[in-house]
Amino acid sequence: MKVFSKKEISELEHLYKINLINSVTGIKSANLIGSISNSGIPNVSVFSSVVHFGSAPPLLGMVFRPTTVERNTYDNIKENEYYTLNAIHHSIIKDAHHTSAKYPFDVNEFEMTTLEEEYKDASYVPFVKNSPIQMLLKYVNEYKIKENGTILLLGEIQQLYINEELIQNDGFVSLTQGNVVGINGLDGYVKTELIERLPYQRPKINHQ
Repeated sequence: MKVFSKKEISELEHLYKINLINSVTGIKSANLIGSISNSGIPNVSVFSSVVHFGSAPPLLGMVFRPTTVERNTYDNIKENEYYTLNAIHHSIIKDAHHTSAKYPFDVNEFEMTTLEEEYKDASYVPFVKNSPIQMLLKYVNEYKIKENGTILLLGEIQQLYINEELIQNDGFVSLTQGNVVGINGLDGYVKTELIERLPYQRPKINHQ
């Protein structure tokens, strides 16, 4: 087994190091964040840092890198409060990945791909058309991580749109049936295949 000490990790070549640390923790969710600027320019960007923070209220968090450089998605959310989260279907992974490219703030990133904007229920922020799972979120709060300058941003789900055939009788959403992908590292897109659902676990009466 290969061993990396803290010192050895710090001395690794930059790209090797970020690939190593980003992929070692396993599969992450793959989502496209839709937002819009005050000047009305839509933006779409891929994120792999979305995390569940609770169901009552329904809170999701995502991590932004330090704002020492332009962060269009972050700036748009701070300006307008609302944004969308859209699951990535396996058929759009190349276009979804291209949204990680750094375009100027005045470029509509939908137009740089074949991804299409969609507006629902008088919402002025763009959803990604045909995404099997879509959410409208509202900015709630943010927390700066002092150790590296990143920002944890929390949003509350306002509207949730799910292709009906993905919803099981108990509320479980089958990503497998929706052909929703995940991300391993920064650029490895993987299928989500359900192996087994297991029941809620309770302590064994005889635990010895």
